Amino acid sequence: MAGIALKKIRKSYGALQVIHDINIEIQSGEFLVLVGPSGCGKSTLLRMIAGLEEISGGELDIEGRTVNLLPPAERNIAMVFQDYALYPHMSVRENMSFGLKMRGGDDREIESRVGQAADVLKIRDYLDRRPAQLSGGQRQRVAMGRAIVREPAAFLFDEPLSNLDAALRVEMRLEIAKLHNRMKATTVYVTHDQVEAMTLADRIVVMNGGVVEQIGKPLDLYHNPSSLFVARFIGSPTMNTLPAKIASDGESLKLLGKSAAGSIPGARALAGQDVTLGIRPEELTACSPEQAWFSGELMVAERLGSQTYGYVEVGHSKMLTVEFPRDRDITVGETIHVKGNPDRVHLFDTGTGKRLN
Repeated sequence: MAGIALKKIRKSYGALQVIHDINIEIQSGEFLVLVGPSGCGKSTLLRMIAGLEEISGGELDIEGRTVNLLPPAERNIAMVFQDYALYPHMSVRENMSFGLKMRGGDDREIESRVGQAADVLKIRDYLDRRPAQLSGGQRQRVAMGRAIVREPAAFLFDEPLSNLDAALRVEMRLEIAKLHNRMKATTVYVTHDQVEAMTLADRIVVMNGGVVEQIGKPLDLYHNPSSLFVARFIGSPTMNTLPAKIASDGESLKLLGKSAAGSIPGARALAGQDVTLGIRPEELTACSPEQAWFSGELMVAERLGSQTYGYVEVGHSKMLTVEFPRDRDITVGETIHVKGNPDRVHLFDTGTGKRLN
């Protein structure tokens, strides 16, 4: 297994810089997820680690050696692509063993590795089939098996589940998690799906516009986002955010055009400042009109079985997402009154988006 260090990594296409001084220390055996919206640079960064994109500046170390100028074959890593990249004219067995045979491996050792990987991934019954005879989930297992048999220092996954339907994504996500728990291999995983990131990662790197917004454990990012971008990106449903102002006494928070919204501990230094208030849907509860932070008409109700979400029109061109008890009977059109937990309020600078409290 390998540790991977990215030191001031940059990527430019001519005068256009798309990756800006990335610094990440990936521990041996760690499952690190790069997450962010399309175009944020996460796949480009992964391809730079793999050697498929040239590094414009900075230093990339794998297993303690600098690999900036090494070709992919000499970096001792294996990559699983979004589109499987299987040879259609070869059987599953041939696809999985091809790389080892090209390196001149021993036939008995190759057969043993293929068999072991097939057992781990539950695809032994498909070894003599061709990719066209497999489902999408089975093809992704084959692509993973091809990586496993190489016994690399690190695995790189580039949005491997995005081509699968919802049920298969959940199934394969569990398979990847079990595989990592069994092998304890260093893994760098790219996705735009924050649910995948939250459920798979030891640590998450949130990227935006070619820079790192925040690095941390999943629940650290969820409960303590360092910026408005991270707060809105991590969590499903997303965090509620509304414009507000700290009152002149520094003790209460006033929504613009609304009444006071409770006491904010430690807000005195921010007195009079325009801020963006953030609060998670599960931190809001129904209450009497006298206690309400927010009141408005229920526009949409989503009943998901284990959870019920309501979307309440509260002004500011904003819909407030509220998590209700699953047995709560709510009706579209009724007036909803809710209050929040003051200790779970997040405040962000309206201009910079940086966390204040």
